[in-house]
Amino acid sequence: MAKRNNEHLSISDVLKAFVETNKLESGLDKVNVRDAWAKLMGNGVNNYTTAISLERDTLYVQLSSSVLREELSYGKEKIINMLNDDLGKEVVKKLILR
Repeated sequence: MAKRNNEHLSISDVLKAFVETNKLESGLDKVNVRDAWAKLMGNGVNNYTTAISLERDTLYVQLSSSVLREELSYGKEKIINMLNDDLGKEVVKKLILR
């Protein structure tokens, strides 16, 4: 049984320690990237987004519209910067639109 400390810790500090101890950060990044994409791109792009996956530092986004895919490809760097700013750290280094 674990020994109880009489220290008063905030919930956020305890959760951060739990995530670091159990190496859950990569899984949380995957979920947070999906949420950030949905928030930043809006309903117009989300209606044509069929799949989003983060593998290492590359974000794969599958779109059902070839016209939209071509249009978004012109602003890849801006999209990457917006996503990383929203996440508060550099998670995405490369964006691949399919």
